[in-house]
Amino acid sequence: MTKTLIPFADMGLNPALLQALTSEGYHTPTPIQSQAIPDVMKGKDLLGIAQTGTGKTAAFALPILHRLAADRKAPVPRTTRALILSPTRELASQIADSFKVYGAHLGFRVAVIFGGVKYGGQERALQQGLDILVATPGRLLDHVQQKTLDLSTTEIFVLDEADQMLDLGFVKPIRQVVSRMTARRQNLFFSATMPTEIGKLAGELLKDPVKVQVTPQATTVERINQSVIIVEQGRKRALLSEMFADPAMTRCLVFTKTKHGADKVAAYLEAGGVEAGAIHGNKSQSQRERALEAFKKGKLRVLVATDIAARGIDVDGVSHVVNFELPFVPEAYVHRIGRTARAGADGSAVSFCAPDEMKLLRDIERVTRQKLKAGIAATTRPWRRWTPPSWLRASARRPPCRTTSVRAATDAAPAVAAATAIRTATACVPKAARVSPTAFAAAASPAPSRPTAPSRRVRPSIPWPANARPSHRWKATSR
Repeated sequence: MTKTLIPFADMGLNPALLQALTSEGYHTPTPIQSQAIPDVMKGKDLLGIAQTGTGKTAAFALPILHRLAADRKAPVPRTTRALILSPTRELASQIADSFKVYGAHLGFRVAVIFGGVKYGGQERALQQGLDILVATPGRLLDHVQQKTLDLSTTEIFVLDEADQMLDLGFVKPIRQVVSRMTARRQNLFFSATMPTEIGKLAGELLKDPVKVQVTPQATTVERINQSVIIVEQGRKRALLSEMFADPAMTRCLVFTKTKHGADKVAAYLEAGGVEAGAIHGNKSQSQRERALEAFKKGKLRVLVATDIAARGIDVDGVSHVVNFELPFVPEAYVHRIGRTARAGADGSAVSFCAPDEMKLLRDIERVTRQKLKAGIAATTRPWRRWTPPSWLRASARRPPCRTTSVRAATDAAPAVAAATAIRTATACVPKAARVSPTAFAAAASPAPSRPTAPSRRVRPSIPWPANARPSHRWKATSR
């Protein structure tokens, strides 16, 4: 039974928030927003499970802004009232941008801190005191240990993309962060999947939570047209380059397993005339920001990324997602293809599967509970190598040395041609009357200008110095 979606205007949100939503063109909430916002506004803990691209950010940003506006306080230096933890830099920046857009008429102080940049600007922002702080776990703990941030007065704690936190090994840092906060706080957990370890962490931190599960765990958006192509590993880059002959692939994300692989794919596409860039953990923050900004503005047709950025890319109008290599973790497939078909739009996801990746494909189909449409790419394997007949192989059992191979092949060409002609001409002659093609060809061929027998390569003599020891001379002559 489909639940009726409550409009934003009927949720009791702050008028300033409704004004910002109207200016952005948002009128009807998504299912996760409709179910989560009323309970979060009441101060309850919440565990939300929803597909990637269904609006989880607004599901916690809007009620947090409403609660802070209802109880305004002057920011205390080196503290924050609301803390949102994010696994990646890109996702942290986009969450902070969402808070700034929705709270444009409220005047709250919002900051984002992550690694890869200098500490100076972040320390100055923390010194003034914040209403909302979006951070990655590593850099957040650095500031806590340097005593530039105090979490003892934090009122709201949000853990976004909790399952990726587990994949990146952030469970221990999360517990360290939580241990520095007061027990009287509101906790919000949002994720697309719910592994066992994250379920245990949620049980430790959440108090009588409201569970909102819009769809079954690890399911994909219905609007995404998914398919898989069985192709050899060495053929993948050429196939990817050929796919961009289709003008429908206007804005495409390509995901690889490794950072080096992302650079190689981007360089291959650039060499083929396709505007492409790469984004991964080895890039500096400025390089990542420039590549992402160019992709958003349409200057890049393709952005090649690793799984570290799979959840941090929120770009409108992504037409296609290509899994150049299947992920080791099946749940990562859900987040990869969730970059397209966002906010109710349509999209396509194509996965390249090499023969040695069939087990990964079966794991993905088992986790997502659906069978992907499969196709086989045209192979580029060369034709089967021609095998010479036995009478010709017998004369070539002892190959010539490297120094005479070219000349021997040139001298033997007339003999081979004559033997082939004689064999064709005597096809209808009885076996008893036939002449050996090898003997006939050898007799009919002109004498070679140089002997074709392989000659033994003679090691050139090396003059040794007069003062060399006898042992050296003995070793040289005995080689």
